[in-house]
Amino acid sequence: MIIAIEGIDGAGKNTLTTAVVEVLRKSGQEVQTLAFPQYESSIPAQLASRALYGQMGDLTDSAYAMATLFALDRHAALEKLQRAATSSEVLLLDRYVASNAAYSVARTQEPDMADWIAELEFSLLGLPRPDLQVLLDTPVEVAADRAQRREALDSSRTRDVYESDADLQARTAEAYRRLAQSHWQGRWFSVVPGQQPDAVAADILRVLS
Repeated sequence: MIIAIEGIDGAGKNTLTTAVVEVLRKSGQEVQTLAFPQYESSIPAQLASRALYGQMGDLTDSAYAMATLFALDRHAALEKLQRAATSSEVLLLDRYVASNAAYSVARTQEPDMADWIAELEFSLLGLPRPDLQVLLDTPVEVAADRAQRREALDSSRTRDVYESDADLQARTAEAYRRLAQSHWQGRWFSVVPGQQPDAVAADILRVLS
């Protein structure tokens, strides 16, 4: 089964993912993890990263082009995703297709862009739909402060053009909320900031059962 942890940059997805994995494993659940974009192994992700740091000319001007690169990055993991979709083992994802939908809607300010993303990734590229999508609904100001502190402490974590755009982050947070409220492409639940990981893990197990 596939569970995706979603949220804006600095929301705390990696921290929550790590903690939830530990709790699920203690409960006896087999868990694997995968984070998107796969910057270290995927050419499309690496091209997207270069674009986000101003190294690919005007590529970032096109929301459709960037969305396609991120979709192709996920397609590179298709075999692993398909195995997980038919397995009792949990594949816990740090970002999935909803990330592309939320950011693309926020960039274009066109709600129908989410449908275009779903057609591209789930239909054309054949990615499996997640069993559950968990929105870490961290306030934009809190997420921005975390991202700034992370950047200050680690020179390799310089914020890209998406991460440093406060207005984009705010629009993306709202787009995520709309996706979750409409149960876009499957089941969702939202995590209250500060909620303990064991409580989140219990919620996940309850929903999946």
